[in-house]
Amino acid sequence: MPDTAPRPVGARIVSLVPSLTEAVAVTLPGALVGATDWCTHPADLDVTRIGGTKNPQLDRILALAPELVIANEEENRAPDLEALRAAGLDVLVTEVRSVPQAFAELERVLVACGAPGRPRWLAEAEAAWAGPARARGRTTAVVPIWRRPWMVLGRDTFAGDVLARLGVHHLYAGHAERYPRVPLEELRAAAPDLVVLPDEPYRFTADDGPEAFPGLPCALVSGRHLTWYGPSLAEAPGVLSEALRAARR
Repeated sequence: MPDTAPRPVGARIVSLVPSLTEAVAVTLPGALVGATDWCTHPADLDVTRIGGTKNPQLDRILALAPELVIANEEENRAPDLEALRAAGLDVLVTEVRSVPQAFAELERVLVACGAPGRPRWLAEAEAAWAGPARARGRTTAVVPIWRRPWMVLGRDTFAGDVLARLGVHHLYAGHAERYPRVPLEELRAAAPDLVVLPDEPYRFTADDGPEAFPGLPCALVSGRHLTWYGPSLAEAPGVLSEALRAARR
């Protein structure tokens, strides 16, 4: 069965992507039999945990005998996905670099998982993002995603597109790398209007992030709303916009 063909209701699904886990769990309760340790939503999700996104325990996945494994080309490693395919499993790999692409890939995943129709949350999310993107470049920002070493959003990222649609231009959007390593001194010298600090993949907090950028407004934002594509997309514009406004008051 091709990986994009619809599965019957009751098909066994394993998710290697936290945002896709949430999307499938909300849409098809009971379909998931396995998910990563980082799949934190829904909070009451009760499935077999199969390790991390970068180091899944393949033997656990195989033991679950899923009809489909859903993955992402950025979050999961190609050798792991190839090993699952070699073992006879169907693996659907998503690619998400923009908000419109997220909606298209979510629909593809849900159809493949056996959803009988488009879920209400997906329509609400599309409506939340339906307005025109705000003027690019109104607010400049740097967006660290890691420290030790410092890494930031670069070119062609989903989170970068989310911010652009909220009127925030991150200064490394034209960088040759998608997640470049940039010395802290260079980030400070860039003098952005705003430093955006998500709580994942690195958990920046009020005590671990803003102190590195003295004199610059810092917005602590939800990584789930900035980087996840799923039900959280419906509330992301409001949640992120408020966090960005609060940082500049």
